[in-house]
Amino acid sequence: MSRALLIFLAAATLLTACSQPEKPVADHGWMTEPHRPQFHFTPTAQWMNDPNGLVYFQGEYHLFYQYYPDSTVWGPMHWGHAISNDLVRWDHQPIALYPDSLGFIFSGSAVIDHKNTSGLGTDQAPAMVAIYTYHLMEGEKAGRHDFQTQGLAYSLDRGRTWTKYSGNPVLPNPGKHDFRDPKVIWHDASKKWVMILAVKDHVELFGSTNLIDWKYLSSFGEATGAHGGVWECPDLFELNVAGTNDSKWMMLVSINPGAPNGGSGTQYFIGHFDGNVFQSETTETLWLDYGKDNYAGVTWSNIPAEDGRRLFVGWMSNWQYAQVVPTHPWRSAMTLPRELALKRTPPGLRLASTPIHELNSLIQAPETLTPVLPTGSSSSSEYPLPAGALLEFTVQRTDTREDVELELFNAQGERVLIGLTGAVNQFFVDRTQSGKTDFSTDFPGKHVAPRAMATKDVTVRIWVDASSVEVFADDGTIAMTELYFSTQPLDRFRLRGSVGTQVDSVRVSALRSIWTK
Repeated sequence: MSRALLIFLAAATLLTACSQPEKPVADHGWMTEPHRPQFHFTPTAQWMNDPNGLVYFQGEYHLFYQYYPDSTVWGPMHWGHAISNDLVRWDHQPIALYPDSLGFIFSGSAVIDHKNTSGLGTDQAPAMVAIYTYHLMEGEKAGRHDFQTQGLAYSLDRGRTWTKYSGNPVLPNPGKHDFRDPKVIWHDASKKWVMILAVKDHVELFGSTNLIDWKYLSSFGEATGAHGGVWECPDLFELNVAGTNDSKWMMLVSINPGAPNGGSGTQYFIGHFDGNVFQSETTETLWLDYGKDNYAGVTWSNIPAEDGRRLFVGWMSNWQYAQVVPTHPWRSAMTLPRELALKRTPPGLRLASTPIHELNSLIQAPETLTPVLPTGSSSSSEYPLPAGALLEFTVQRTDTREDVELELFNAQGERVLIGLTGAVNQFFVDRTQSGKTDFSTDFPGKHVAPRAMATKDVTVRIWVDASSVEVFADDGTIAMTELYFSTQPLDRFRLRGSVGTQVDSVRVSALRSIWTK
């Protein structure tokens, strides 16, 4: 279902019905419902989609997100809010931003105005500033094209309470039907704020010296990249090429539909940015994650220089079926937070994703199993799989055409298959027999990811939660994020491979829940 249709269906919902903060579930069975992720962020209840306003300030990571507090399906959007000091364990906060007379609160970003360019804080106590899209339903229903504008709100108490700017909108709409999802960065070389905005099938860049008065700079993408759907949730940042002193500018753009395995996905571009114009050196469409379920992801702002990482999180779902997945009383989770790195590969530079090292704090019972897939054997024994687990292993092949496959399964015959098909040099995740799949014809399937590498040996890390797998291989240049909904936990695994493949050992780590009180 398209976002435009979702917006239309929400038109009859009264904004006054959306005034209550999120209600936590009862202590009994705290965050342990069927399919509830145990080490991924979820709201306690109701609907969630895009991550918004990702910002670090005074020892705290802020995660805002698209939230509808009155239903488990999409509706009038608010900004939900959570805070963490490690990006792993999260404290749910009251709703940060509510709809108002200018519209629903769609996606956007947040920055710290250290230089007090806006005058909304002080040099000693800078404001946390959120920049977001207003979506005026009455304007869309009337057939206007200017119903999306950009608004601003600020907080002077570390994100706990928010004041909307009295002069909103700060960026009116010039008459463009899709005009949304602002990501704002400080561009030091040109001494100004830069906003990248999704505009239907491209992005537009705007500049400001004070976060309030914006001037058009340039556009990008009309004839570049994938165009199977609407462009959304862009991001723009500079990233060093791993192992060098060189850097490139990266642009992330989500698109729905049009992803390589169907529905929602995120493409990226590598190039140069001078503070006004982005120029891509990308000659092919590149994808951040080939799984079905990583969308609308963006990166945190204001990460300290001594940390230096580019930290990312995405919405772990797909608009093809997000509203009908069999979860209750919540819908949707975020991906694991990831560090992004730009790495050289045989076909060129590629963006690599690695789960953040802070997640290692969840490991509680690592065990090494040997031998798992000895040379000359095509299948391994069965091994137990903890309820939340990290699987790590290296496949050694005598020939690049050899295959390997990991099967996660249960006694009910439900299974998720993860593997590498050597003949075509691509990874896959097959969830056709993963349990509950009949809620959408778009859900079951075998999804593939082409490798940038052509090595015989392959190291794989797989994070298995109650209803998702996240696969990372080839030094992070392969990422596949996939949901599944088995009727009983997938509590066993085995490995299979072509004769000649070998896995000497598998490290299996049980993971503790982030929701333990």
